[in-house]
Amino acid sequence: MNKRRFLQAGATILGTAWLSHYLLGRSEVMAISNNQFEVHKTEEEWRTILTPEQYKVLRKHGTEPAHTSPLDKEYDKGTYVCAACDLPLFKSDTKFNSGTGWPSFFQPIEGAIAFTVDKSFFMTRTEVHCHRCGGHLGHVFDDGPKPTGKRYCMNGVSLKFVKG
Repeated sequence: MNKRRFLQAGATILGTAWLSHYLLGRSEVMAISNNQFEVHKTEEEWRTILTPEQYKVLRKHGTEPAHTSPLDKEYDKGTYVCAACDLPLFKSDTKFNSGTGWPSFFQPIEGAIAFTVDKSFFMTRTEVHCHRCGGHLGHVFDDGPKPTGKRYCMNGVSLKFVKG
């Protein structure tokens, strides 16, 4: 192997390692341990209680396609709970139509969510998790309505709606 090919191969390996942090970055909360949460299960146990779509979003930090959740257009009175552990997360009176295609809220129920840093896809975002089970719910942004100015952009598949 000549010097040029050696340098190219080295640059490729280093570049791939560096990019993988951004492309495949995981939030710090899930990397630590599921045992830090009140509800902890093995991956196999999660697979048995969640649908494949819920598992992909809640446990593997996936994102459902925009405009696919019926909860995006749900405006009845009630509470949005975690689809994995039923913890109440958002009240219906904090929901608004953000136009993004995902259910959006301007304020969670106090103590219901946890935050982590998500460094995937060449950006840094604030990831939102269920405080009880650690399930990935979505992200929070600073472009929401008053009074908080926050937009909690949630995956509908990570939520269940309880009327009332």
